[in-house]
This record gives sequence, structure tokens and C-alpha cells, in this order.
Amino acid sequence: MSDIQKNISDKQSGESRRRFLRKLGVGAWGFSGAGALLGACKRMDEKKEPAAEGAVPTGMMTMRRNRSTGDNVSLLGYGCMRWPTKTGNDGKDVIDQEMVNRLVDKAIEHGVNYFDTSPAYCQGRSEAATGIALSRHPRESYYIATKLSNFAPQTWGFKESVNMYRNSLKELKTDYIDYMLLHGIGMGGMDAFRARYIDNGLLDFLLKEREQGRIRNLGFSYHGDVEVFDHLLANHEKYRWDFVQIQLNYLDWEHAKETNPRNTDAIYLYGKLDSLGIQAVIMEPLLGGRLAKVPEHIVSRLKGRDPLRSVASWAFRFAGSHPGVLTVLSGMTCMEHLEDNLRTYCPLVPLTDDDNRFLYDTADLMMQHPAIPCNDCKYCMPCPWGIDIPGVLLHYNKMLNEDNIPQSRQDPKYSKARRAFLVGYNRAVEPVRQADHCIGCRICVQHCPQGIDIPAELARVDNYAEKLRRGSLPG
Repeated sequence: MSDIQKNISDKQSGESRRRFLRKLGVGAWGFSGAGALLGACKRMDEKKEPAAEGAVPTGMMTMRRNRSTGDNVSLLGYGCMRWPTKTGNDGKDVIDQEMVNRLVDKAIEHGVNYFDTSPAYCQGRSEAATGIALSRHPRESYYIATKLSNFAPQTWGFKESVNMYRNSLKELKTDYIDYMLLHGIGMGGMDAFRARYIDNGLLDFLLKEREQGRIRNLGFSYHGDVEVFDHLLANHEKYRWDFVQIQLNYLDWEHAKETNPRNTDAIYLYGKLDSLGIQAVIMEPLLGGRLAKVPEHIVSRLKGRDPLRSVASWAFRFAGSHPGVLTVLSGMTCMEHLEDNLRTYCPLVPLTDDDNRFLYDTADLMMQHPAIPCNDCKYCMPCPWGIDIPGVLLHYNKMLNEDNIPQSRQDPKYSKARRAFLVGYNRAVEPVRQADHCIGCRICVQHCPQGIDIPAELARVDNYAEKLRRGSLPG
């Protein structure tokens, strides 16, 4: 029995945005049903986090063997939810296909062969962009992972869901999928799972597709209600899951439920899979970038232990050091991030027991001043009232990390921190899109994989900002 087990037992590319939302079952106000996940794309002119320097090794990628099919999978996987964007001729953001091609080429050149996308990512454009970039390489040189993202009730019918699956094949320019996932299992609980996959016969269909070779590996990604996770693993003998995608990082290892009662600690999720011999694909190793943008005292702590490594590399090494992990996904929007991750995994230097204890203690320190658990996935967007929800929440987290959340006018840094918070708020989020415009409709709450009480958090940020504006913090 492993130590973990012991711990446990103890849309189309040219389609308009409005038409795409309708196809996912999203109404004119932006939402319908259990949630249409509109994953974020990033502009290339956004500020980049610093990365470690040094040559990027070639031919040194750490690989993991898939126990089901024997695939030799790169430990670093490419998450395609945040492809870079640029401003198109019409003034709107479009995916920067040239940059996507360059990123994919660089990744494949250095051994990355696992690419994870979804019909819902980048407002329905990720699969097409990924397909264009990958199809320029031999098909046997990469593995495609995509998902059945039938979140909205309008897509729960057998025909509608199968059409989504077949459109993925078309967009990705392939006649088979290497890794197919039931997307976001747990969101909406058992009722939503049964409606999406059981009552309509869709899971039976996917199992037959695997038998016929059009799906090579079948698994699911998990968010939300752990009852669904446990149910699917209890039926592992029936379904024979080839892999499961979970959220795992050194903060969520034992603190996930503390940050949000709806979440499940990664030690439980990973340990359950490990006990069944099911390999894990890891998402959110950086918690949407939060573990690359930690408070200054945490930066000093990590740099003090290893000055040559980036802050982000600690999180990637933590995820990759678990032997039951098949690949670790990273949404690498810019070349700098890709190169830093390549340095981490070419090859991986596994964490020691002492390193792990150091990170567990680091997580404990971070939990003394917990941030809002926003991963910047933008699944809550668009807000029907125009609020930039991730922008508001991430600004608060940024100020917290930079020690710019004074609790009193007597704080020695009060004036400087007050200015940093208010000026930064207006720069990060247009005033017409700030938290004070929230009416508490709660439409966003049902779409958040982290289960954040978004209206409550927006109200908290707004109340704090208003106290700073009025100078009404306690004296």
C-alpha cells in the first residue's frame, strides 16, 4: 500500500459569438443550464511572469508510459484553453494562429506530444486553431485530447451530443481521438451527470467508439460534487477508465476544502485513482496562475531554497513528481512560459520527501491569508450585466499578494497601498465593469468550477474599495 493510500484510508471558426453561445445552449443574456464553459484566450501584449533563464534542452523530455495503450506521453502536456489572441481587422480579438503554430512547433520540437482542448474553449475556437497547428505535423507525432462539453440542457440529447463529438473530429482534422473526456463531471451533481451521459445513452455510445478505435482512451475530468467522482470509480470495472483528469497542486493537496467546501482535496482524488491503478492527468497545477504570482514573502521563501528555479517550477515539479501522473497540463500562452516549463520537465528532477514537506509548510503559510480561489478560467463569463468578474477577483488577489490590502488607516503602508489598490483597480477593470454593478442575480455561480460565491466576493471587493475611496477604514 502506497503512502498516499495510507493517508486516504487515514463554433465554427468564423461563427459569430452569439451564434456560438446559442449552439452551446446559452441564451441572449449569456447562460443557460449547467454552464457553457467559455475558456479564456489571452492577448500576447499581456504582462508576462518572469521565468528561469538558461538554454531549453532538446531530447530530454520526461516521458510516462500509458498503462492502457502503451502510449509514450510527455510529462508536460499543452492545455489549449488559453491560446494567444490579437486584434483582428474588425477590431475584435481573434486567435493569433501564427503564434499558436509557433508555440506548437516549439513544444513538439522539445518533446511535448499531448495537446488538450475542448469544443468550449476560446469561445468555440480552440479546436479549430489546435487542429490547424497540429495537422502540420505527422499524426503519429502527437496525441489529441478533447472533451464532450455538453453542459447546457439544449445539448443533452443524444443527437446533439454526438454532433458535438463528430464536429470535434472535423475541427481537429482527424478521424480518431487519442484521449476523450466526459467534461466537468461533478458540476450539477448526479442528476446532471445522468442527464448528460446515462439517460441519453451517450456513455454507451462513447464506449462503442472506443471499441471501434475512434476513441483510443476514455476518461473524464472532475469538478464539483465528489459523489459523481466516487460513483464513476466504483464502476471502474464496468467502464474501464483509461485515465482521469483532476485538479492537483501543492495548495489544493490538503487545503482545497478550506478554500471552498465544494472542492475536494487532491490527496483524496489522486489517492483514489492510485489505489485503482488509474493514471491521472493534472489540470490547474498553477491554480490559474496563482502559484506563479504568490505573495512576496512566499517568493523569498521559494527563491531562498533554490534561487535558480522559477516560482512556477515548484508547482510543476510537485505535480509531476507523483508516479501515477501521466501528464501535467499547462496553458502556455507565450513562448517564455513554454520555455520555462520545458526546462522543468527536460528532464524532471523529482521532489524529495524534504522538498514536499517544504511545500506543505509553504501551503500552510499561504492559507494564513487565503486568496479568492479564482483560476481565471472565465467560465463565469460573459456576465449579463457586463461585469469583468475574473478581472475584479484577480485584482483583489494581486493586491493581497503584493501586501496592498491595508486593514486600518494606521497601517504604515496605508497611503501607498490605498493608491495601489484604487489606481490599479481602475487600470485593471473599466469602472463600468467593476463590482459595484453586480445585482446578485447569481447566474455566474452555477458555472464556476471552483464553486465560488461570486456575488458575495464581488460585494466584499466593492465594499472594501468603497471604504478606501471614502477613507473610512478603521482608524
